[in-house]
Amino acid sequence: MEINTKRALITGITGQDGSFLAEFLLDKGYKVHGIVRRASTFNTDRLDDIYADPHESGANLLLHYGDSTDGSSLRRILERVQPDEIYNLAAQSHVRVSFDQPEYTADVVATGTLRLLEAVRDHVTNTKREVRLYQAGSSEMFGAAPAPQNENTPFYPRSPYAVSKVAGHWYAVNYRESYGLFICNGILFNHESHRRGETFVTRKITRALGRIKLGLQEKLYLGNLDSRRDWGYAGDYVEAMWLMLQQRTPEDFVIATGESHSVEEFLNLSAEFLDMDWRKVVELDPRYLRPTEVDHLLGDGTKALTKLGWRPKVTFQNLVRLMVDHDLELARQEQTLTRAGHHFKPRGVSHG
Repeated sequence: MEINTKRALITGITGQDGSFLAEFLLDKGYKVHGIVRRASTFNTDRLDDIYADPHESGANLLLHYGDSTDGSSLRRILERVQPDEIYNLAAQSHVRVSFDQPEYTADVVATGTLRLLEAVRDHVTNTKREVRLYQAGSSEMFGAAPAPQNENTPFYPRSPYAVSKVAGHWYAVNYRESYGLFICNGILFNHESHRRGETFVTRKITRALGRIKLGLQEKLYLGNLDSRRDWGYAGDYVEAMWLMLQQRTPEDFVIATGESHSVEEFLNLSAEFLDMDWRKVVELDPRYLRPTEVDHLLGDGTKALTKLGWRPKVTFQNLVRLMVDHDLELARQEQTLTRAGHHFKPRGVSHG
């Protein structure tokens, strides 16, 4: 390994953000290590384009089995990797599912963050190395707080996921202040892409409308269409994560576009790009409503613009277009295989 090559460790590397961040860091010349959970099926699809066999010379992306619920695995990986930067993206990140699995969500999102912080504290103490850590927060932490929300807005979480993220945020602040660790909290507002999981409402919409357009599906079932979110492009947002860890002192930042749109607006625009009338194919299902709703999230990213020089590059309209085009092409491929005799069912369980 080159002596000056920076080493980054990403938890949650197989997710949407993890895959974009891995690509970004590889382009910056980093040696990237990722933590993946053991599963009986491959769960690294998003990394296929950048993964190389570790036996090959020059492989700069290495994966390690571990889990945020297993502190011993985190400590072993830290010792082995000796990272310069850590990006903690691991989470059970589906808000609606967190109501069904609150204990698991808290164990991964809140206590999992604490396990990692403890492992980092011991590692720094033992090695005398500086390790910079990014903690992934969420706009869901603001919940019912009035919009717009910035770094000084009090948190008002409205789901087990959001409560767990608030706990992780304050654990990070506490470890930064108690032990002098370089830790930044990134409070990222909603960020989407064609790599978003198919049970998240934006991807659920673009995936289903593409299938309906080609006759592969009849209906799309959704929950609250009035919820407003500040939606950006995930590929833009990972740059902000990196920028936070390049500053002289650690701070917390809201990352957002400064625009909010309703789920219905996202649906309207998606259908418009496909020349469809969504009202003929969408039905509301109360199962997809949250017990406590978050009505309006709108971020104020002034601090990120001023201190990091970060601003979003992809507009809301272009984001929707990117997702619609990708999922229409995916539906076309599915249609071709269906005509060849293969039969498909919609993937995953919809959670609205």
